[in-house]
Amino acid sequence: MDRLKIKLCDIQGRLFELSLAAGYESDSFVKAFMTSHLARCLDSEYNRMQWAGEEYLLEELEEEKGNKLQKGEQQYTIDVLYWMGYLYRYWNLYTGESSDKIYRQAPVSVMKRNYMMFHTMDPEMAIGDLKEIYTSKKDRIK
Repeated sequence: MDRLKIKLCDIQGRLFELSLAAGYESDSFVKAFMTSHLARCLDSEYNRMQWAGEEYLLEELEEEKGNKLQKGEQQYTIDVLYWMGYLYRYWNLYTGESSDKIYRQAPVSVMKRNYMMFHTMDPEMAIGDLKEIYTSKKDRIK
């Protein structure tokens, strides 16, 4: 992964951190972002939003999904939020999968539950393990 792509991961991690300072309930923020037009813009090979800072991205998300962003007490720690944001973007850049497809495989509840185990892993290994969890869960439902 080149330096520019790592920077995009960092910006998204800081955007997720910023949701905490803005007082947004973590579950609704992550879902709103991962299913947003803004996330699709960041998924693109090139989009002007990729050059924006986290403050601007938060403003764009608030404009797009304001009614889906809930203020609340249920907030995750800054470390958990950063890791989620970083890993979700890394996943997109590593596999080419869209943010909403990634979110269907690893919703916020799965990310939160597995943070302690996966946050120190190499991102590619964590992504592989999260995909394996999704596949095994999907297979059990059949």
